[in-house]
Amino acid sequence: MLTGDQYKASLDDGRSTYFEGGKVTDLPGHPVLGTVVQNIADGYDWLALKAVDGVSPLSGVPATVEQLREKVELVHTAGMMAHVNYSSLMTLTTAAGRLAESSPQYVERIRAYVDDAQERDIRVTQCITDAKGDRSLPPARQDDPDAYVRVVDRTSDGVVIRGAKLHITAASFGHELMTIPTKAMKPGEEDYAFAAVIPVNAPGVKIINTTYAPRHADLRSFPMSGQEHFPEGFVIFDDVFVPNERVFLDGEVESAAVFAHSLGLWERLGGLTSMADGADVLVGLAQLIAEANGLQRVGHVREKISEMIIHATVVRACLEAALTHAETGVFGAVFPNELFTNAGKYTGAVEYNTMVRHLHDIAGAAVVTAPSVADLENPEVGPLARKYMSTRSDVDGEYRTRLFHAIRDLTADSYGGWRQVTNVQAGGGLYAQRIVTRKHYDLDAAKQAALQAAGLVPDGTPSRGV
Repeated sequence: MLTGDQYKASLDDGRSTYFEGGKVTDLPGHPVLGTVVQNIADGYDWLALKAVDGVSPLSGVPATVEQLREKVELVHTAGMMAHVNYSSLMTLTTAAGRLAESSPQYVERIRAYVDDAQERDIRVTQCITDAKGDRSLPPARQDDPDAYVRVVDRTSDGVVIRGAKLHITAASFGHELMTIPTKAMKPGEEDYAFAAVIPVNAPGVKIINTTYAPRHADLRSFPMSGQEHFPEGFVIFDDVFVPNERVFLDGEVESAAVFAHSLGLWERLGGLTSMADGADVLVGLAQLIAEANGLQRVGHVREKISEMIIHATVVRACLEAALTHAETGVFGAVFPNELFTNAGKYTGAVEYNTMVRHLHDIAGAAVVTAPSVADLENPEVGPLARKYMSTRSDVDGEYRTRLFHAIRDLTADSYGGWRQVTNVQAGGGLYAQRIVTRKHYDLDAAKQAALQAAGLVPDGTPSRGV
């Protein structure tokens, strides 16, 4: 296993990463991005405490429902980078099983890489979404053929790729980039049917970072984003050479969608896990601020919180069902049930804005106008601010102010905006989850049940025209 300090040292490898117009040469020492490095390093040290015989608890592929449940809980607790890494390696594992018949030449290569990545205890991030250009046109018909990542040259030793991948969480902070097709490909799009793992410091890889991290020295007004934030990477492949042993798909258009579907499963499971916990936090904040405002017994407030509780319960139930009804792949790896994973992720995303609206309605405008904690400490205005931010003798003004800051940071500031967008887009948009849900739902069984209920199949055989 790597220690936190070893992880920090591993970032000094010549990678080309940029932030707000400048090249970053010292990630651990950067005033904004350095806190991300420290967070990941702390995660390494935390996992080391749970190691068995020097092996990271992140290693291994779940072979039972119980092991899958344990892994999901571990990864969720270990933080964003552990989640991104685990979902990347499980995507490759799932894809290997699905490629066993159509493209068996890549299976052992993928499985060997997963074993090696776990042994080296590196962090792998996932690159899927292309620049896409004109969304109405397929890859091969774009004005700029580089709008989708593509192979521009092939040699006996490997391939050269060009293009860009967008929205890549923590791309600058991992060691390797799992680069896969963003969609299914058709004949004539062979150069775009490409999958590989590429070192972050490979010549030609350039990463531009954006972040919702607070730009304030006093983080007390940012109790959530101030503790943990992860930049999104704009990853550019500027004629990057990839050796054959790292290539997992090259021109097999019929298998291109396998990787996207495999990633969607694990990314949506991670999103569903976060949504389940996040929904409970929204409920808790709504109840706490209602009590602080003296509104906990008001009818419409109770109804809003009840609706939030039902939402949180349904999302949690989908997560439990996805794990309980997990399925086993061709190589014995267990993966979550696709129907419940996608239905749960869709439900959590679709209803999220309504839950936030309820929270804002219950809390009031002070969500965005409450004074800072530093203002409460000012000797001239602080005592007055505390006085008027209080609601009664048992609700201190600072306590209520801090609740407002938590709600603002989580739902109405930069971090809140990031959550609002990623709840919908992470793991693919809502339409993708509808497609997968419909694909895995037993519609024939539902039709049969309806026919029986209508008395149209007394002998168990559907009537004509059905």
